[in-house]
Amino acid sequence: MTEVNSRLKRSLTIFNIIFAIVGFFILGLTLVSQLVTSSNGRDDLQRRSNGILMLYILGVITMMVTIIGAYGAHKENKFCLNVFLVCMLVGFLLMLKSGIATATTRPEMEELLKEKFRELLPLDKVEESVKRMLDDVQSQQNCCGVFGYKDWGDNIPDSCLCDQQQELSGLCQTVNSTMPQQPVYAATCFSIILDNTLLLNKIMIGIIFTLATLALLGFTLSTSLVCRMRSKGARTTN
Repeated sequence: MTEVNSRLKRSLTIFNIIFAIVGFFILGLTLVSQLVTSSNGRDDLQRRSNGILMLYILGVITMMVTIIGAYGAHKENKFCLNVFLVCMLVGFLLMLKSGIATATTRPEMEELLKEKFRELLPLDKVEESVKRMLDDVQSQQNCCGVFGYKDWGDNIPDSCLCDQQQELSGLCQTVNSTMPQQPVYAATCFSIILDNTLLLNKIMIGIIFTLATLALLGFTLSTSLVCRMRSKGARTTN
């Protein structure tokens, strides 16, 4: 029985180390996201702060739960182990619910994005933060407008304009909205935005179900250790 308890304690300790790495990763990713957002000077930083705050809270909670689990396993503290297994069960259920909801909305992502971007048209009237974001996408991906250059009305930005080499390669089209007439990128940005969104959605689903699996594993290990400790205590009493 002692050997079994030792193996369970060792397994739970290894699990908590892995879980701590996950917590550090979440905190690090959140910090990097905050720094990148701040460095871009985006006006919608306040709207993004809620998501960043939630990630910080998730990272801190992960670290606290890890400490409780590691302490409970090392000291064979039933209270800490019970708190840990309850946290793992709640985390598993929340991750499972969130993962299913995220996966369910994936087929509807294209129509949701189209509806959202149509609400922004015309693009020359949107907030400066949105214009800067679209300028970045257009410059990097060689596209113009969400659904086409007409999204910008008569105020087509410089990020839509082609240079001579790009024009010769067939990436451009000449339009009448620019004065004087200049070639703009023929490709639209929506397909690129959709592909990136679907990729992020796939990554998010993978992360959520990975966390759910870890939570279920932690719940199983802690429950097994608590049951062994109770069994050992009952035999000692008898």
